[in-house]
Amino acid sequence: MKTESLDRLRSRIVKIDAMPAIPVILRPLLRCLDQPAELIDMNRIVELVSYDKSIAAQCIRMANSALFSRSTPAETIRSAVLSLGMWRVRDLLFSNSLSQVIPANRWVVDPSIFWRHSLGCALVCRKFAELIDYPDTEKAYLAGLLHDIGVLVNCMVAPDEFRTALLKAAEEKMPLEEAELAIMGFTHSDTGRILGEAWKIPTDLIDVIELHHLIGDPNRGNPLVALVHLSDLLCRMRELGYGYYEARQIDFAHEPGWLYLAMKFPAMKKIDMAHFTFKLDDYAKEVGELVATVFAGRQAA
Repeated sequence: MKTESLDRLRSRIVKIDAMPAIPVILRPLLRCLDQPAELIDMNRIVELVSYDKSIAAQCIRMANSALFSRSTPAETIRSAVLSLGMWRVRDLLFSNSLSQVIPANRWVVDPSIFWRHSLGCALVCRKFAELIDYPDTEKAYLAGLLHDIGVLVNCMVAPDEFRTALLKAAEEKMPLEEAELAIMGFTHSDTGRILGEAWKIPTDLIDVIELHHLIGDPNRGNPLVALVHLSDLLCRMRELGYGYYEARQIDFAHEPGWLYLAMKFPAMKKIDMAHFTFKLDDYAKEVGELVATVFAGRQAA
């Protein structure tokens, strides 16, 4: 986008009364997670869960679901958190907190489809990070989870235009960001950056939100952006996208993001891409079960 267009977009978002405010528990959760995994305080996670009764109830419900098959029911928040594990709890906190930003009648994208893509991208991003010896696999996971938060803004800022863009993308089997640009003149990457800045999300994550479709310009990217770029593509090619088929062929070995990471991480050369994409089917099943449990619990709450 041109600078003047982006300035107009920022002004447009700021003037909207319904401009999403960061959920109460999300900022401390981001601070908690923006450090090495071994330093994260489980007691703090339990405390954050306890702040929201609906999330606490959902944690207990999920811990007792068939997905985890506990022999002894989890009856307390702490036992539920220990059963689920810190990262599963994080998924619940994010999906609930960010979903609360948008009233139920303002969602343009099916929220379960949105979370299937976001969680799928997070899982793939972390696995990619492990395979190439990226130093912070949980930061990679968090980047994958947050990369499309601009979709939330588009649902609020321009729901009718965004719905038209989504229909165009599905009908023409094209990438969502291209349809957004054609219909709206901006994309979820543009609005996501504005939201990230308003919420004071860490700069490296804001870069991911803005640039994960622009990795072709290596001077503007970084390894985290490239990881999310590739993970996003992989998910969209393996039915973990936005609910429609994209008619395009991708040679990952020649993707700019792949070439960029190969220059910085020698372990990229050892990745068996065919095996890795095959494993995505397992991730898709895991994500599907998790999202089904999350939304079933929300309806029952």
